[in-house]
Amino acid sequence: MVATPIGNARDITLRALEVLASVDTLYAEDTRVTGKLLALHAISRSMKSYRDHNAAFAGGQIRKDLEQNRSVALVSDAGTPLISDPGENLVAQVIAQGFPVFPIPGPTAAVAALTAAGLPADRFFFAGFLPTKPNERRRTIREFEVIPGTLIFYEAPGRVGEALADLASILGDRPAAVARELTKIHEEFRRGTLSNLADYYQTTPNLKGEIVIVVAPPSTSAPTLDVASLDQRLTAKLAVHPVKDAAAIVAAELGIPRRVAYARALELKKANDPRA
Repeated sequence: MVATPIGNARDITLRALEVLASVDTLYAEDTRVTGKLLALHAISRSMKSYRDHNAAFAGGQIRKDLEQNRSVALVSDAGTPLISDPGENLVAQVIAQGFPVFPIPGPTAAVAALTAAGLPADRFFFAGFLPTKPNERRRTIREFEVIPGTLIFYEAPGRVGEALADLASILGDRPAAVARELTKIHEEFRRGTLSNLADYYQTTPNLKGEIVIVVAPPSTSAPTLDVASLDQRLTAKLAVHPVKDAAAIVAAELGIPRRVAYARALELKKANDPRA
C-alpha cells in the first residue's frame, strides 16, 4: 500500500519510489494520474487499474498475482490508499488469504491539515466525507457531537459552506480551520469559528480544490449558562421555528451543546402548550 503526494510531487518518499519502480505489478486508481507522477521521477512502467467500478475483477487479478508469488503495489490518485479511497475490502481479503500487506507511508490530507490547523492534535477522529443530503448530513454530525477529540472531515468545494453551517448549528460555535489545496500552489488555510467560516464560504463563489475541515473538540469546561437568556432566546425562536430548528439556532448563538438547548426548548414548549 503505497502513499503518493497529495499535491507537491516532491513529497513522495525514497522508499515509495523504489517500490513503484521495482514491484512486479503496479495497480493504480487512475493510471493516467499515476503515470504523470512516475514520469516526473523518471520511472517508466506499465500499470493496471484498480478503482471502485472494477474492484471485483481487479481484486481477483491481484489475488492471482499474489498466488503466483508476484509482488503487488496499490496506489490511489493522491495520498494514502484506503483513506476515502478504494482498497479496504481488497486488503481484508488478501490478509484473510494469508498474504502479507505492507504500508509504504507518506502524505495524507487529513493529517497534513491537522498539523497546521492550530487545534488539539493529541486525539482526533477522521470522519471522511459527510453525506451530501442535508438531513443525512445533520444526522451524521450529531453522531460526532460528544467525541472528545478534534474532528476531521473531507468536503467538496460546492458544499463546504453548508457543511460548516450545519457543524456550527449542531456542535456549537467551536474553533475550526479549513484547509484547501494542500501542498499545491494555491494552498490556503482559514481559521476561526465554525459560524465565521460558514459565513465566509457561503458567500465565496466558484470555490475550487480539495478541502479538509478540522473542528476543535468540545470544551472540557462547560460555559456558564445564563438560563434567563437561554429561555428568552428559545421563546423568541419557538414562536417562528420548530423545536429542533429553534434549539439549533440558539445553541449556535450561545456556543452551547445543541442537546442542552433542545432539552430546554422541549420544556418550554410543553409549559406553554400542554398538548405538545
